[in-house]
Amino acid sequence: MPKIRYNNIDNVSTDKTLKEFKQWREQRRSKVKDYSYTVPKHPPELDYLHANRDDTSITWIGHSTFFIQYYGLNIVTDPVWAEKMGFQRRLGAPGIPIQDIPPLDVILISHSHYDHLHLASLRKLITAKTLLIVPDGLKRKMIRKGFHRCQEMKWWDHMTLGGVKITFVPAQHWTRRTLFDTNTSHWGGYVLESNHSATNSAAESAATTNNQDESSTESGKDETSKTSGGPPVLYFVGDTGYFQGFKTIGERFDIGVTLMPIGAYDPEWFMTSQHVTPEEALQGFVESGSQLMVPMHYGTFKLADDTPKEALDRLEVERERLGIGKERIRVLGHGETLRIHHEEGKQG
Repeated sequence: MPKIRYNNIDNVSTDKTLKEFKQWREQRRSKVKDYSYTVPKHPPELDYLHANRDDTSITWIGHSTFFIQYYGLNIVTDPVWAEKMGFQRRLGAPGIPIQDIPPLDVILISHSHYDHLHLASLRKLITAKTLLIVPDGLKRKMIRKGFHRCQEMKWWDHMTLGGVKITFVPAQHWTRRTLFDTNTSHWGGYVLESNHSATNSAAESAATTNNQDESSTESGKDETSKTSGGPPVLYFVGDTGYFQGFKTIGERFDIGVTLMPIGAYDPEWFMTSQHVTPEEALQGFVESGSQLMVPMHYGTFKLADDTPKEALDRLEVERERLGIGKERIRVLGHGETLRIHHEEGKQG
């Protein structure tokens, strides 16, 4: 039986030829990059994070890995605590040591690339109570690796855990872990929102999460929006090039906070279909209608030829050009926590 191969919207291709790889390699030899700037490291607020069950909190571990507390659930995105990626050492230590992460209810995987899915990290994080959510096509592989409490989702599928509705949304990318599994699983992002029919409090949601029926995954357009005083709708973009999906996702959700990639874009002629530039990241942020953007996917691994300073500088220049308020772009350090107090509707 032939393997299913997944595609992007409008079948946008991210394929590169051997000639293009050689051209990139030759260009890299002439580039001199300054990596003296590193992402600031903040002491993690471990006491707060272990006790919190009320506020929405977003803590940047590094790259696309966040520890998120949302309506009583403890969530990690794209878990990578690896010291190396290929032959490249990590540019900065993870924001929270893996052994200090509070017990997890959910782990969200955007796609199977090694810099987004590190099996050794996953094994240290996951317990019998942790639900692993992966894109369509990846569940069988994860079960073979020993992760049996696993749910896969197609684009626009959603499921409910406790008081949280989780929707898998499109991205423009690709995936591969071996020479033989290119695009045999999908890729995307996740939208988190409070489930308006939930009657449990945030603390009760956390306690009852593991009793939910994770098989109740549904497809279809989501017409709901955030409620006054509740947690903001949170959009974890995953890994993506610029695409029309930003506008579509913004039409379906009233997004409060977007976790948006800004790095691994240089050279642009090579990366354009799979990674946004800082300028495209802001364009996607605006088109999605989001209120607050947290940059990610920079400053952790040398995946392309841009540096963390270049990505942040270009982001700031474009923010000023577009007239976006400085307060709407929240640049976190590794280990830094953004708190959102629901009752006040304020950031902490």
